[in-house]
Amino acid sequence: MQKRTKIITASILAGVLALGATAAIAGPLIYRDLVVGEADAAPSVTARPTETSAADDSAAPADLSGEWAVADGSFAGYRVDEVLNGTDVTVTGRTEQVTGELAVDGLTLTAASFTVDVASIATDSGNRDDYFRSNAMRVDQYPTASFVLTEPITVDTAPAAGEVQQVTATGELELAGVTRAVTVELEAVLNGAGGQVAGSIPITFADFGVEAPDLGFVSVEPDGFVEFSLELERA
Repeated sequence: MQKRTKIITASILAGVLALGATAAIAGPLIYRDLVVGEADAAPSVTARPTETSAADDSAAPADLSGEWAVADGSFAGYRVDEVLNGTDVTVTGRTEQVTGELAVDGLTLTAASFTVDVASIATDSGNRDDYFRSNAMRVDQYPTASFVLTEPITVDTAPAAGEVQQVTATGELELAGVTRAVTVELEAVLNGAGGQVAGSIPITFADFGVEAPDLGFVSVEPDGFVEFSLELERA
């Protein structure tokens, strides 16, 4: 009886150890695939070409001169990679609290500025968001982030509706009270009376005085992206 008891006890212990090993491996995978889920796709413009006929010139190149503003449907946020017990997890945070203005003169974007309400950026995790707002971005001191164009952008030809253009923008990005010069590749498209601009700005957190958390079992990579998709309308 005693021998049988020892065998049963040993079997239970072996089972517990095996279950623990499985949890250590499967836990991060469950977190990535079921808790976090698939990360949001990187922002890109959505071209909505206009059906044209011989008498319809709505898709013809337009004069975009004038003032423009960020409209409803815009969003901004960040993309980072976490490492949980050796498993890579991509996390995206988003907010629709974005404002901004642009000025166009002929084929040249002469000025542009955008502001994001950092405190409203949210992910799938309240704990992560609390850390992001308080420790990382210190939103009580720096509630917003901004981008200001510092060099005009000129295109060779006026865009037609539904025609996606690739342009490069140079400006100043301000995060957590620190301003840095950045360059970003943009997609832009004219959709009827409005337009859309999308892009991702690669950043190193330390450049903005932001310390990526490392809790031992989970850490955040030192680099990430500031992402945005802006719907534009005439001001």
